[in-house]
Amino acid sequence: MKVLCYGVRDVEKAIFEEVNKKFNFDMTLVPNYVKTKEDVMLAKGYDCVILRGNCWANKENLDLFKEFGVEYVLTRTVGVDHIDVAYAKENGFKTAFVPGYSPNAIAELAVTLGMTLLRNVAYTANKTSKKDFTVDAQMFSKEIRNCTVGVVGIGRIGLTSATLFKGLGANVLAYDAFKKEGVDHICTQVELDELIAKSDIITLHCPFIKENGKVVTKDFVSKMKDGAILINTARGELQDLDAIIEGLESGKISAAGLDVIEGESAFFFKNLENQNIADARVEKLVSMYPKVLITPHMGSYTDEAVLNMVETSFENLKEYIETGKCKNEIIG
Repeated sequence: MKVLCYGVRDVEKAIFEEVNKKFNFDMTLVPNYVKTKEDVMLAKGYDCVILRGNCWANKENLDLFKEFGVEYVLTRTVGVDHIDVAYAKENGFKTAFVPGYSPNAIAELAVTLGMTLLRNVAYTANKTSKKDFTVDAQMFSKEIRNCTVGVVGIGRIGLTSATLFKGLGANVLAYDAFKKEGVDHICTQVELDELIAKSDIITLHCPFIKENGKVVTKDFVSKMKDGAILINTARGELQDLDAIIEGLESGKISAAGLDVIEGESAFFFKNLENQNIADARVEKLVSMYPKVLITPHMGSYTDEAVLNMVETSFENLKEYIETGKCKNEIIG
């Protein structure tokens, strides 16, 4: 079984190689994302491709995969919106995804962004990097134990974030479309409007459901507590950037930490130093540092998360080979 793994960073190679000792696939690792025809051409002669986010398995690329003899189009991600699932199934591809990985990876980043903004660490370090060691009013902060943190979505990741914030002493409120049992020792479940109004920090950990639209809208921002901090390590599509910018400019939102942005593949993972970003809203947010901290979708970029994703992807392929079926098949 010849397997081509796309989007593999140098620090991930050792993890792929160690995991493959259990599977013995004829494996090739490339740093390329699937964006151009040249990227797709690399799949010639392979039976399986393993994608990551921002590797586009659209109609055009799937047609080429089919022409090259690829049978399995797997992704080492939870999200599958980079794959035209219906067209893949129509053309007989076997597909699978990773239903979950270390929730701590995303949760720890959410807490880190929240605490960095709450304690004005980036602002202060930016000043001292210029040898300005004065202490000013902007550095004054509440302690997290005197804050209320609102967690929107308490699946595995959201509940881990809630647990970490609770461990720091915060009062944690939570909202989920489906009420959870057995979490009252960690958080208090409330309606979304109450969470928005009472939270000093709001962190998003919910899926994006197209039919439901965005979560962070102008109405959402207008209901926020004055000077609250917004964190999104979930999905870029959940937020209206215009609403966030307006909230930041008015002071309604004091700071934002964003690991995801809608349309991020146009600029994430690229070096655009001294260049303008095509999306003026993103350009504006970048200019608002250190009030706005943007990280390039690195929430899952940890040793444990990558290990989980690679192991599950290889297990998915092994299950297909041995049984013709896979419990993690993408249903679409």
